[in-house]
Amino acid sequence: MKVEILKESDIPAHLQVLNQIKKALLSEQSAVTELLIDTKNASAVLGIDQTVLEKALRQLEFQGLVRRKTEKSFTLNSDANANRYSARGVSSDKKEVHEVVDSLDRGLFPGAFCKITQDYLTGRKEYCNLTHSDGAGTKSIVAYLHYKETGDASVFRGIAQDSIVMNLDDLICSGVSSSILLSSTINRNAINCPQEIIQEIILGSEEFLQSVRDLGINVRSGGGETADVGDLTGTVIVDSCATAIMERKQVVLNNISEDLVILGLSSTGRSKYEMEENSGIGSNGLTSARHELLSKIYKEKYPETTDFNVDPALTYCGIYRLDDELPGSSMTIGSALLSPTRTYAPLVIALRKLLGKNIKALVHCSGGGQTKCLHFGKKIHFIKDNLFEIPPLFKAIKEQSKVSWEEMYKTFNMGHRMEIYLPYECAEEAISVADTFQIKAKIVGHTERSEKNRLTLINNTKEVFSYC
Repeated sequence: MKVEILKESDIPAHLQVLNQIKKALLSEQSAVTELLIDTKNASAVLGIDQTVLEKALRQLEFQGLVRRKTEKSFTLNSDANANRYSARGVSSDKKEVHEVVDSLDRGLFPGAFCKITQDYLTGRKEYCNLTHSDGAGTKSIVAYLHYKETGDASVFRGIAQDSIVMNLDDLICSGVSSSILLSSTINRNAINCPQEIIQEIILGSEEFLQSVRDLGINVRSGGGETADVGDLTGTVIVDSCATAIMERKQVVLNNISEDLVILGLSSTGRSKYEMEENSGIGSNGLTSARHELLSKIYKEKYPETTDFNVDPALTYCGIYRLDDELPGSSMTIGSALLSPTRTYAPLVIALRKLLGKNIKALVHCSGGGQTKCLHFGKKIHFIKDNLFEIPPLFKAIKEQSKVSWEEMYKTFNMGHRMEIYLPYECAEEAISVADTFQIKAKIVGHTERSEKNRLTLINNTKEVFSYC
């Protein structure tokens, strides 16, 4: 195969190489295979810098098209399933992270949603510690676009909530019900993100924590850090770390067995403790959602919100502006993308008080979307065959991106972001409790015995998808 780099092109050299290799895979697979055997020799034969070739191959590796064999060689991945999400430099299932973490100590209760350790903080044998870190991800970039377009910095109060909820709801899934200490980290480009943005994030954090306390959950701020790191980010990153001490007997073990029902809690609508309608987007998949829906106008106006290592064809390739109407909804594209992540903590705590040990497992469908459940239980066949209607925002993303439904369900929650595993006879009572919080709940599936963990998902049009 031949590789030609156009020096006058706006596309980085390694992306030009990457795109030509992907094109060659369709007609010159043997030539690509030969290229992968020895990258040092291949770079000399092709007349391109070795670092450029290796950078292209590393991205192909991340996308799943090739696998590293040795330090200087790769091989084609026979199970390749490259997608637009990973091509943007993000991972929906974080497979490469799990491959490392899964080999480490899993804590006192390996099946729990979060890692749980002995009580190092107070030394009490009947207690345990949890520490969890997460953040709002690239949702903060959508807030940045809104701010630059309108001058309204208060939009970042929702981003503060996103960062907190991504920690709070993971802890709730592990059994924590109160007494949570939270610390926030804000990394910003001070040139693009002035003090008024920082002020809104801090005030938004305190405001949301107070609203959670008003619902009976004791969550307190332990301070935080603001760092000016313009070399690392073009806009702003909002992260949090939450710590809790709880009794070991309160841990939700996530002992998922056969013959349980999967109760899904809707991610859309307006709960009794929310101020406005929620689109259901949460804080996962925003890189994909932003680029698939929003117009290239934003790339031209705010280049600091893009990664120039990514194929330009995958950045801001949509048709919408933030203030355009979201089809099938009363929301705009911007308000839908910026819907603050809903916390299910008040409802989950109420259900645990009512149903106790009948709640066998709690799964927060965040990273990995509807496939998140595969990380829990052993030798379980998860069958989801009665899902919620797909929310308008996810329909719009699918329509604009043309990606498969299979990929959509791996990337987004697609209508429910919390799952409760419990006996069938408890489901009706749980649904009634959810109604009092104005959160729709329904049985979305059930569990069966299997030789290994796998998921069968049947969508609203009766298409069947299999994951393992």
